[in-house]
Amino acid sequence: MAVVTDKHPPAKRPGYEQARDQLVELVKRLEAGGLTLEQSLELWEQGERLAAICEEWLEGARARLAAAASRQAADEATDDGVDDDAAAPFRSWSSTTMITNCRQEVKAAARIRSDRNE
Repeated sequence: MAVVTDKHPPAKRPGYEQARDQLVELVKRLEAGGLTLEQSLELWEQGERLAAICEEWLEGARARLAAAASRQAADEATDDGVDDDAAAPFRSWSSTTMITNCRQEVKAAARIRSDRNE
């Protein structure tokens, strides 16, 4: 089950992989250059929306995994205690790093385009 927000209704909201792939392609277009400042800004805004969608999917996945880990920990609990932070193994996913890197690339490409058009 995915996390759904008012910003991205389920009918129009792409899946994680689709949003990630679109974001990667968008970054490639920005890096290729030859765009006007307005085109670069439009692509950057689209990239921000896609990154937000990816983050929503990842948050939903983290919540599901944390819930599963909590249930497992509760089942295995002993009198010695249980680690209360069941979500810890899922905090540093490489997908999150990729989204952050893509965002940085989009911003850098927009700055480069802006500098070229001045």
